[in-house]
Amino acid sequence: MRSKQIGIIGLCMLGFMVLVAIFAPLIAPYDPFTVTGAPFESPSGAHWLGTNDIGQDIFSELVYGTRTSLVVGFLSAFISTVIGVAAGVCSGWFGGWLDRLLMKVTTFFITIPFVPSLIILAVFVEPSMWATAIILGVMSWSSVARLVRSETMQIKTKEYITTIRAMGASSFYIITHHVIKELMPVILYRFSDRIKSGILSESSLAFLGLGDTISKSWGSIIYYAQNKNALLTGAWVWWIIPAGACICFVCFALILISYSSEAKKDIRNEV
Repeated sequence: MRSKQIGIIGLCMLGFMVLVAIFAPLIAPYDPFTVTGAPFESPSGAHWLGTNDIGQDIFSELVYGTRTSLVVGFLSAFISTVIGVAAGVCSGWFGGWLDRLLMKVTTFFITIPFVPSLIILAVFVEPSMWATAIILGVMSWSSVARLVRSETMQIKTKEYITTIRAMGASSFYIITHHVIKELMPVILYRFSDRIKSGILSESSLAFLGLGDTISKSWGSIIYYAQNKNALLTGAWVWWIIPAGACICFVCFALILISYSSEAKKDIRNEV
């Protein structure tokens, strides 16, 4: 029950941020790309978090930035999870030459240094929210594949699976109706974990100036704040801390969801 409550709290926290992203035009008092005040204004009734170096409302940037950060996180997690689950299930279920081939490809991606590879790809690809999400997804599926392969091999040996196979059920039927169902706690765990990693990676790339610095995201907000020496002035209080707090808030929500999914997996294994 405790793990279920923790998961519900995490879902509520994440759901709140998703609603902020969906209703950003209604929540944000200004267009984040429009100059609405003097540069470097302090927080006031007109600008709750002040303005940036060109007079754009930081609170509006923060609200619209929720969209970019969550879209990159969810899309990259979806791509890596789909590729990882497909590779892991096929490898663990069919074995043989297919298993050896897929595991060699998986090992290759595991051995590639993640951060340097992201930086190199980001330099050569035209920066955009979609490009960042695709790069993150394609580069981060290998750990999912290894975990899913291990779980699939265990599920494959279960008595009821052996019985279904003896009755003449096809591999496609068993995988889609039974194996995926058994893997769902693992898939949800890895999916929520990949969302967190995607958001952190996007923020890191944006902070380094390698993301789409034109679009509004939590990472780009911190990037411009650092570029304009906000750390050397009092502006860091309302320019950097809110964006960092949003990143921490979403990541904490995803950690709670991941914990709940992992606890469900452990309970099912005990049963």
